[in-house]
This record gives sequence, C-alpha cells and structure tokens, in this order.
Amino acid sequence: MEEVRPRLEAFAAQMLGSLARRDQRAKGELYLRGLMLDGKRKSMQPMAERLGVDHQQLQQFVSSSTWDYSKVRERMARWAAAHIGPEAYAIDDVGFPKDGYDSPGVARMYCGALGKRGNCQIGVSVNLVSDRASSAVDWRLFLPESWDDAKHGEDPLLAEAIRHRRAKAGIPDAARHR
Repeated sequence: MEEVRPRLEAFAAQMLGSLARRDQRAKGELYLRGLMLDGKRKSMQPMAERLGVDHQQLQQFVSSSTWDYSKVRERMARWAAAHIGPEAYAIDDVGFPKDGYDSPGVARMYCGALGKRGNCQIGVSVNLVSDRASSAVDWRLFLPESWDDAKHGEDPLLAEAIRHRRAKAGIPDAARHR
C-alpha cells in the first residue's frame, strides 16, 4: 500500500475535490484506501480494522455525511472516459444477498450471486467498457415494488407500512420503483 499511496491520495484528491469540507475529503480518501487493502470483506468494520481506525468514521462518511455524490460521479466518469477510451456502455446488475428485510431495497427476488431467488438487494450500474478495462460510472439501487408505497395506494394499511419501512431505511420520497 505504501508504494501506491501517493497515487491513491492524488486520485482521491481529484475525485473528491468537490467536497466542501476537508474532513469529508480525508474520510473519503480513507475509505478508498480501505477498499484497496487486502481482505475479502469490504464492509465498514473489517476495513476499519485493517486501517486501524474506528469504523464509525467510515460509516458516517458513507451513510450520513452530507455531500453531493453527483459531482464525484461526474469526475469519475470523465476520468474513466479519458483513461479507458470506452468503446461501449454496459448496463449490469449485481445482487447482494441479505439475511434480513431492513436494508434498503431488500426483497425476495432472483439474485445472481445466489443463483436462485432469495433475499437480496440489486444494484444497477452503467459502465464504460473497452477491450482492456471497464469502470462503473453511474449506479443505483433497484427499488422493488414492495418498497414503493405509491404502487399500493389501493391498500392504505400496506402503503402506510411501506412508508414507515422507507423512512426507517432512509429512502428519499423521490426514489421509486421503475
């Protein structure tokens, strides 16, 4: 890591330069470093242990820090286009198996990672692709109908339960099933 750290720091500074606060940029760089370290699990606690920091720093940056991700994604897309020389766009979906039902967008549906139907979240990405490289430049969490109270207006009790579930998971009102 020490060998590539200067390049990673420069990359993080370029990608996260739109973040207004220095502490957010520092936590963002720390998060990127955590993703680059050896170790199979890339969730907050294992990454924080490998970095030797409190996992709440990473958790706060990812989950509740107020920064405009669209500018970071735009910088990432421009960087990727310049370095990959894309020949095509690829739209892909990835399933993330989940045990419970409280994580945003979790539902029983087909999950490629499981090879069958199961509890999972689905992420959909747009990727720039060439013969030698690819990069996700935009992505969204797929929101199943079971998470969209507007799709269940005929059943006020169900719609209210879904609104409560959405609020608990922090899903903005504008995010809907499509």
